[in-house]
Amino acid sequence: MRHDRGTDRALDVLVRLAGADDVRQAVRERIGVAERPSTVVPESRWDGLSQLSADALPVSVRLWVLEEDRTDLNELLVLADGLPRGLESAVLHGEPFGPGRKESVPLAGTLRDRLLAESADRLPATELIPVLRAARTMRQGRRAARSTGRGDWPLVIEADTEQPLPGYTRWALALRPDCPPVLRERFSAHPGYAHRMRLAGIVDGPESYVRQWRSARTVLCALDTGRWAFPTREREAEEVLRPLVRDSLGANVEAWAVLAQLLPTFTGTVPELIVTAGAIA
Repeated sequence: MRHDRGTDRALDVLVRLAGADDVRQAVRERIGVAERPSTVVPESRWDGLSQLSADALPVSVRLWVLEEDRTDLNELLVLADGLPRGLESAVLHGEPFGPGRKESVPLAGTLRDRLLAESADRLPATELIPVLRAARTMRQGRRAARSTGRGDWPLVIEADTEQPLPGYTRWALALRPDCPPVLRERFSAHPGYAHRMRLAGIVDGPESYVRQWRSARTVLCALDTGRWAFPTREREAEEVLRPLVRDSLGANVEAWAVLAQLLPTFTGTVPELIVTAGAIA
């Protein structure tokens, strides 16, 4: 079988989960997919930028890249213009994103001019809450949310607990991918919550991403990028997919052939693709 590069990448993500070496080899021979390098960051900065841009990663998935707290990955994301203003500011100031990490992340030399040119969007803690409370339009809410540093979240949560912040501010904060779950959950009862979160690219985590997002090809290409860009979260996604792959496809090379034929135009989720291919075969 012949596939375009994106389909090859997507198929390889699943084949790696197929089981024993001989099973994977048989599947690769049947569908014509070679094994790809595992966790190698592209040697060319341009290749890395192209891959991040081409995969159209949801903003929460870009946050998973930042959670690796690596200077080279942060540089690629900023240069790709793939971050909301508040997150880019955090990167430029060396703020860590990984859970429990406190050490500053060194800034790539190519980004120092951006740091120098950055406007004074950030506000001192004493001024932040009044600005958040003063928002009367969505534009003002977004501007206030951009002013919120990652270290300000406990202060924001405390302020909202004492007296709920204005609706525009709350929405703008919830749409930041690094918004703490305890704060975002306060919006979950709103009728438009799920729709707004999806439009903004907010993903609860790897399990939600692989089970609910579509198309299957888009999600799998993102996971292929994740092998070098967000390996920690990518491994979590693999744990979700592995039993599905082995139960529905396993060593049945004809089921794999069906999956390879369906993948390029399949509009459903990855689990739907896997189960459909197994059922047809």
